[in-house]
Amino acid sequence: MPVQIEIIKVVYIDLKQIMKMFTKKKLVTGFTFVAALGFANIVNAQQVITIQQAVENTLKNNLTIKQAQFSAAISEENLTQSKYALYPNLNASVNPNLTFGRGLDQTTFQVTNQTSLYTSGNLSTNVDLFQGFTKINQIRQNKILLDADKSNIEKVKNDLILNVVNAYLQVLYNTDLERASKDQLDIARKTLARENALLDAGNKTLADVSQAKSQAATAELNLTNAQNALSISYLTLGQLMEMQPSQKFVVQAPLIDNIKTASTTVSAEEIYNNALNIFPDIKLASLRALASKQAIAVAKGAYSPSLSLGAGLNTSYSYQFNYNGLTPQASFADQIDQRLGQSIGMSLQIPIFNGFSARSSVRKAKITYQNNLVQEQLAKNNLNKVIFQATTDLKAAESRYTSTQNAFNAQKDAFYVVEQRYNVGLVNSLDYSTAQTNRNKAEIDFIQAKYDLIFRAKVIDYYLGKQITF
Repeated sequence: MPVQIEIIKVVYIDLKQIMKMFTKKKLVTGFTFVAALGFANIVNAQQVITIQQAVENTLKNNLTIKQAQFSAAISEENLTQSKYALYPNLNASVNPNLTFGRGLDQTTFQVTNQTSLYTSGNLSTNVDLFQGFTKINQIRQNKILLDADKSNIEKVKNDLILNVVNAYLQVLYNTDLERASKDQLDIARKTLARENALLDAGNKTLADVSQAKSQAATAELNLTNAQNALSISYLTLGQLMEMQPSQKFVVQAPLIDNIKTASTTVSAEEIYNNALNIFPDIKLASLRALASKQAIAVAKGAYSPSLSLGAGLNTSYSYQFNYNGLTPQASFADQIDQRLGQSIGMSLQIPIFNGFSARSSVRKAKITYQNNLVQEQLAKNNLNKVIFQATTDLKAAESRYTSTQNAFNAQKDAFYVVEQRYNVGLVNSLDYSTAQTNRNKAEIDFIQAKYDLIFRAKVIDYYLGKQITF
């Protein structure tokens, strides 16, 4: 079952006044005082979150962003490592060996029957002088890939911001829907009580009471559905902010006057041209295409000869064990010095035939590049489509908001007239029920249109790169 998140109004409790009443022995018991304090703590525990705070909490805590940041950290490490690959390598090795039986005496170089210890040591270095600029091109590609991962972080943040706005407005919509459902249930229950009283007086029939019961039952169901929807929408928003289900909070509703100024005079073409420069989806697609283009240069490096320079030092030490006594040996320092060897050399490798592996790598890199170019164009086309749809939706939402507002006002007036006539017996219960249903539907349509308009306007702000505020 969804976690029920209770919405309560902020209540201000004058604790000094309570203490004053308590000391004057007014009708306040110790239990009442403790209960008042407890209720005050519950109220204060309710965190009121604005849309800006919801966005900030999401950007700070959401795990999807953290995953994108980890990917960028790996790309940064790849870039660092590719730079270090330009440096010479340096390696040392020590190889001790213990031999038994016949073997070569490392001092006299005669074959003897003995137990001996032989240890050799090596120190070598190698540096690539030329590899078809493969390493340089790899560094360039890794720089682009790092920029792409940084853009991906911004893309993830952007997507989450829009999700937060949607979830936030869904909470507001369901909050208003719950309030309207409570009002409708209150009217339905009062009507049912009145019908029962008139039935007892003989002025109404069982059919009238049944109609009123049906209205009340429908209102109760609508309230239950609204409460469940509100709980789920709160849970969704809390999950985006990575909050525990037990953490309770309420959201701050926007000022109604802001809805009238939600429209924008910016054309779809202007919005699209602006989004091309700032929208991370486009930048990400462009960088991925650029990185795949650089990958072609990396792959082509396998066509070129490679030239490397190497140098090394080596020496050894041996010790022979004699069962008849210790055989005199040269000292450790003398052996190391006497057997010291140096080497320096160059290596040139020319690729002649390797199963067309280099050619295959280049071809695959070119195909990947062409695919990423298509992905970039698709991202631009999708952005263009979405923006033009968003501007169309905004205009439609403005018209629908005005229409539903007018319809709701008209239905309220109509219901008021019917209610007055019903109270004096000039309208039957069926007509009254119909008028009430029409009013309720008009109110729900108006609530939905109101938040749909706000959301559509915020989508435009989103593509313009503006901060989402109410």
